Amino acid sequence: MKESNWRRTLQSALAEERTIAIPSEFDRVFRAYHGLVFRTAYRITGNAADAEDVSQIVFLRLFRRGDHGEVVENEESYLRRAAINAALDVIRSRQANRTVDLTDLPAEPAQHDTRELRQLLGRALAQLKPRPAEIFALRFLEGFTNPQIARMLGLSRVLVAVIVHRTRQQLRKELGAYLGDRS
Repeated sequence: MKESNWRRTLQSALAEERTIAIPSEFDRVFRAYHGLVFRTAYRITGNAADAEDVSQIVFLRLFRRGDHGEVVENEESYLRRAAINAALDVIRSRQANRTVDLTDLPAEPAQHDTRELRQLLGRALAQLKPRPAEIFALRFLEGFTNPQIARMLGLSRVLVAVIVHRTRQQLRKELGAYLGDRS
C-alpha cells in the first residue's frame, strides 16, 4: 500500500476515534499551541511535512489522553516536550529506512552547507537517549535557559547543566569529522 494511502490527517483520525464533535477545550488548546508544536518539530526535523506529521501525532495523543480523562497540568510544557520526542522518533524512523546510493554521496563535505549540517545534527540527536536529546533541543533549538529547563522537567539545575555539557561533548565527537575538529 502506498504511503499516501495510509497517511491520515488529524481530522480524519479524530473522526474515526469518535463521531461526536471535538470538545471545545481541545479546540482551544489546538488553536493556542499548534504553531508552537509545528515550530518545535520543524526545528528538529528541518522539514515542513515531517513537522506537520509530528503536529498531528502530538495532538492526536493529547486528544486520546483527554478521552481517557487524563488532565495535562502545563499544556505548553507538555506539548513542547511531546513535539521534541515525536520529532526525534520521526528522524529515527527515517534513519532506519534510509538507503543512499554511493554515487549520491559528496566527495567532501561542504564547509558551510547549513542544510547538511542540520541533517547531520538531526541524525546525531536521534542517536541520543531521549532525556539528553530533549534537554539539548530545549536548550539550543528552543532557546530555554538551564534553570527554565530544570523547572519544566522537574530536575535540578546542576543535573541539567551536566546533561547539556555531556550532550555537547558527545555531539562534538559525532560531528567532528564534518566540522573538521574545529568545534
